[in-house]
Amino acid sequence: MRDGILIGEGVVLDARPASFISRALGATIDLAAIGAVLLALLLVASRSLSLVDADVAPAIGVALLALVMVVVPTTVETLTRGRSLGKLALGIRVVRDDGGPVRFRHAFLRALVGIGELWLTFGTVALVASLTNDKGKRLGDMAAGTYAIRVRGGRPTFAPLAMPPYLAGWAAHADMRRLPDGLALAARQFLGRADRLHPASRARLGQQLAAQVEGYVAPGPPPGTHPEVFLLAVLTERRDRDRVTAQRARVLADEQAALLHRLPYSVPDPSR
Repeated sequence: MRDGILIGEGVVLDARPASFISRALGATIDLAAIGAVLLALLLVASRSLSLVDADVAPAIGVALLALVMVVVPTTVETLTRGRSLGKLALGIRVVRDDGGPVRFRHAFLRALVGIGELWLTFGTVALVASLTNDKGKRLGDMAAGTYAIRVRGGRPTFAPLAMPPYLAGWAAHADMRRLPDGLALAARQFLGRADRLHPASRARLGQQLAAQVEGYVAPGPPPGTHPEVFLLAVLTERRDRDRVTAQRARVLADEQAALLHRLPYSVPDPSR
């Protein structure tokens, strides 16, 4: 799948690079918002610089530019995992080349390179780089190892988990350790998108995930169990067990709370 994203857990997500128009419009909105912030800061600073030594004024101006061009974009993309104001409005997101969310390092490199390709050249360098790259990357994306993808509107929903009837007995007596969060999420996403994957990729990824999950289950599933059915049974059983554990913990917490609020022996309770 050329247009898929292979995330760290080995699951291909059905997300393609954002179109050039979407990226351009998103960048325009971001630059307009940042420019408005810069203008507001300059207006405030112009009133305050009269009270500051003339030798310090240039340093303050440089600090303001660094704040607006680097600090603000880096902070926004880091906290929102790649969704600035413009990207949010256009339904796109910046992700790593492996499909994972961007971190501080990626956002910082994008903003740092953006000083030259966006601000100093009025976006012309970013325009040329984006048009000549098959994923629409600008120089900041190339340096950070990121690119922009389309995000479907609304919250993704998956079919509810249901235990395969012929595996219910095996799952109830199997020893299942807690799955790592990344592996459990990868298996859940795979099951939710399996019908949209290429058959060869679907079979390969299903076998890979089943092999990883089987390391946390003993004994293994009955011979001949389909990998996807095995994953469905494990995720369903783990969900049910976690739910029972959470209910027991809630009951125990309520009992302990009642015990702590109970008055000592022989002391009358005025509320009764």
